[in-house]
Amino acid sequence: MPIAQRLQYYRRIFSAYLSPRESQLTFWHDQPQENSHAGPNQLGEYYMLFAEKADYSGVHDSVGIPMLDYHGQIGAQYNPIAIAQWGLGNHDLFRRTAELKRREQFIKAADWLRMRLEKNSFGISVWNHNFDWEYRTTLKAPWFSALAQGQGISLLVRAFAETQQAVYMEAAHLAMESFWSSVREGGVTFIDELNNYWFEEYVVFPPTHILNGFIWAAWGVYDYFVATQDKRAHGLFQKAVVTLKSNLQNYDLGFWSLYEQSGTRLPMIASAFYHRLHIVQLRVMHRLTQDKIFLEYADRWDTYTRSPARRIRALAYKAAFKLLYY
Repeated sequence: MPIAQRLQYYRRIFSAYLSPRESQLTFWHDQPQENSHAGPNQLGEYYMLFAEKADYSGVHDSVGIPMLDYHGQIGAQYNPIAIAQWGLGNHDLFRRTAELKRREQFIKAADWLRMRLEKNSFGISVWNHNFDWEYRTTLKAPWFSALAQGQGISLLVRAFAETQQAVYMEAAHLAMESFWSSVREGGVTFIDELNNYWFEEYVVFPPTHILNGFIWAAWGVYDYFVATQDKRAHGLFQKAVVTLKSNLQNYDLGFWSLYEQSGTRLPMIASAFYHRLHIVQLRVMHRLTQDKIFLEYADRWDTYTRSPARRIRALAYKAAFKLLYY
């Protein structure tokens, strides 16, 4: 990252962390939790709890759609992932409380998503992020993400289940095209030389296989299958399961989990938040598949969090990585 860009990045990050104003971090950094009300083979509540996100108190637009304040030159922006999670949180609270306000916000999020699908240069319908993002290779606007595609689908199929209005399923069909297409074809699926199927949170070359985004995206494929009984979607989810099982050891440092598989000399370790998220996601994967390997890794990574020495080591790794590569 060029020096001027790096300085701009650090100014924005320090502002986001230290400013009394809410930032995008306010939305993302909740406490990851499994949803005990969610189960396999049904379009009920979502697999993780987003109740805090449903009550996000930061910036909203004139019709009530949440916007995230990234500070610096980026400022307040729509983030389709955040809008999907806000909608899913309200969906689950509506199912529990029958409050009409919760239903209204859940449907409002679904409407925003169905109306904001845009065709990329390959003709694939995606949810764009219309701001540059500082990854090691800066993501230039507009950019799209398997994570947004998956969680958008998860919300849309639930909106269809609630309303029976075809427009939501039609939008889900369009968004699903990104999973049928490789990243070279304008989609979000990368097939490596070992025939592993990855869903890329950030579409960059070479791919980095971000773990949390891959898993969340896979749940969108799973939800699409549950909603449609499309055998092709079931097969794609199963391929993702095989990929995850075959590669989990590559995310295990022996004291903490990795955020991605970028091949950098110093690996990108997960922050404390993302490490906890990985544990919850693996527990959900166990519930969806009944495969014990996911529970075994979740338990192992959970033991890492209980060791002060491992937490300090992980923090040092994370700080060194940021200084070297951001």
